[in-house]
Amino acid sequence: QVQLVESGGGLVQAGGSLRLSCAASGRTFSDYAMGWFRQAPGKEREFVAAISRRGTTTYYADSVKGRFTSSRDNAKNTVYLQMNSLKPEATAVYYCAASPRIRASRDSTAYNYWGQGTQVTVSS
Repeated sequence: QVQLVESGGGLVQAGGSLRLSCAASGRTFSDYAMGWFRQAPGKEREFVAAISRRGTTTYYADSVKGRFTSSRDNAKNTVYLQMNSLKPEATAVYYCAASPRIRASRDSTAYNYWGQGTQVTVSS
């Protein structure tokens, strides 16, 4: 089992920044690719970003490319999502997830473990 706990969400004005963190425990963190997903009210969960086991490869949704950056610190068992130039449409609950696959994936079904989510609200 892998336990994931997100933090860092909150209320921010449009154009502002937030950094989400996701702390993992339970198994060897570096054995897992990590992903970030979000779900806005009334919408399906969508892919945001993913990062490979060593952090050498990242993928982003087109809607966040150039503004969001995912990184990880395997020594701290933590993955991060730096979000800059936030827009109101980014308002959602953000989830981190862990996948045992070698490659990071945009597909939510590749992820076995999920955190409880953290709320991000961007005001206009």
